[in-house]
Amino acid sequence: MHYKELKTAWAELIAPGAAFEIETIQVRGVPIRAYKNAPATVRDLWLASTAFADREYLIYGDERVTYGEAHVRVNSIAAWLTARGVTRGDRVAIAMRNYPEWILAYWACVCLGVAAVGMNAWWVPEEIDYALKDSGPKVIFCDGERLARLTERPETTAGITIVATRTDGPTPDGVIAWSAVIGHGGDMPDAAIDPDDDACIFYTSGTTGFPKGAQLTHRGCVSNLFSIMFSGQATALATQRATGMVPDPAAPVPVPIALLTTPLFHVTANNCGAYAITAAGGKMVLMYRWDAKTALTLIQREKVTSMSGVPVMSRELISHPDFDSHDLSSLMSLGGGGAQLPPDLVAKIDSTVATARPNTGYGMTETCGIITAVSADFFVDKPASAGPAMPDFEVKCVDDEGATVAQGQVGELWVRGAQVIKGYINRPDATADSITDGWLHTGDIARLDEDGFIFIVDRKKDMVLRGGENVYCAEVEACLYRHPAVAECSVFGVPDDRLGEEVAAAIFPRAGQTLDGALLREHCAVIMAKHKIPRYLWIVGEPLPRNASGKFLKRQLRETLPLAEAV
Repeated sequence: MHYKELKTAWAELIAPGAAFEIETIQVRGVPIRAYKNAPATVRDLWLASTAFADREYLIYGDERVTYGEAHVRVNSIAAWLTARGVTRGDRVAIAMRNYPEWILAYWACVCLGVAAVGMNAWWVPEEIDYALKDSGPKVIFCDGERLARLTERPETTAGITIVATRTDGPTPDGVIAWSAVIGHGGDMPDAAIDPDDDACIFYTSGTTGFPKGAQLTHRGCVSNLFSIMFSGQATALATQRATGMVPDPAAPVPVPIALLTTPLFHVTANNCGAYAITAAGGKMVLMYRWDAKTALTLIQREKVTSMSGVPVMSRELISHPDFDSHDLSSLMSLGGGGAQLPPDLVAKIDSTVATARPNTGYGMTETCGIITAVSADFFVDKPASAGPAMPDFEVKCVDDEGATVAQGQVGELWVRGAQVIKGYINRPDATADSITDGWLHTGDIARLDEDGFIFIVDRKKDMVLRGGENVYCAEVEACLYRHPAVAECSVFGVPDDRLGEEVAAAIFPRAGQTLDGALLREHCAVIMAKHKIPRYLWIVGEPLPRNASGKFLKRQLRETLPLAEAV
């Protein structure tokens, strides 16, 4: 492939005076790379979208919301929050599925300098309770499903104003209806926002049994948007030069239409999907839940140009029995993030969907979105790669002592740049463990090739990556140990054709106690979300094997315990 053209295009786009010029600035006492021309805050991004007032913006079922209508509602939400005394530096939680209300509430918060706390819609009451106590929001916007969970523990929401939407029947006493908030009216209040203010708090699974609230700043979020825009332009420019195919400058620029398949409380859908579409004046098509047949129908009906999700979604889409009976000719990009696209899937996307090119982005909540991005022929040529790091990042691979390893050698990937989070709320210890002099420890073992492409080869963190969701083994183990009959347990991942990995656990019961798989799962279901509950359980008759340091030998358990014997 023509990597020389890619490097040339890259250099031109980040050069002094260019659209994506890179400068070095000081943030929290650390020199970092940043885009000189990026908006200062997320508020600037949203307010700029008034230029698209007449265009359709949000599609959900039969509901259609234009940019103009969205701005009226966002202004009203922001005015209502201000009237309630919510101001810069406060927090507001959002707990609902991917309804239009989610993104409207989000824009209202960030426009006030209020941090939007993304609540995982799969959380059970105990997890919700922890996050609300940890983040301390003044208001929570929720849907009917989450409202039911909130009311299970009224002490959890004491002192928090609850706004509910899409409830069955009348709004309960003490809860404010969404209609009252968007009917409040008013203009967007003024707000003085610093680029290093928190734009949102997104929770990541915790290595110590509790999720950590990552602080995504305004600077980090708009920098991630610029990285996405840069990647698209660099790829297009390099491809044009490599092929000699230059687009007609008089041809109309197509309006992007994206199908959002993953939850908005994650950076994949929110920071990478919603931000990019909003900046381009495009249309977002929302789904209640992932379903390949529904996705095919929506792509055909709405003339979707891009679909991004975890790898299993692309695989299920192109392998669906109704695939050939749908018109997908509008689709130009298919792929996503949350997990590495297997090389065979890259080839299948490229050969199966005539108009679409494969793409992927590797990143983390802790980088406000992507670290790398790669698409089209550059991805097809190196399908095992995650692509090059975006220009606002410094990257290096280090050994266990933190020393940089030679190019081509493997080590833990560390990154530093404008997109790295400020830290974790209320967790200075976790922040110090994860960020050193601005360098974020990704926990992934990687190598860099001669073209600067990053290859993720292993994972340093004790974690299961299930369908794009990080499940930390320590969190599941902490849950299992709360069962009185569990003496020892070890949680690990096992390969799964559909989701990439599934959660598994080996358990040794206390003396004189018996354990049942179904009862153990019922125990877990009360404490943590369904996707974290072990699919595979082994109740063993002997203590679990350990190494000389006393740690359980997870690899040995994974390799020796037959899946067929799991309960």
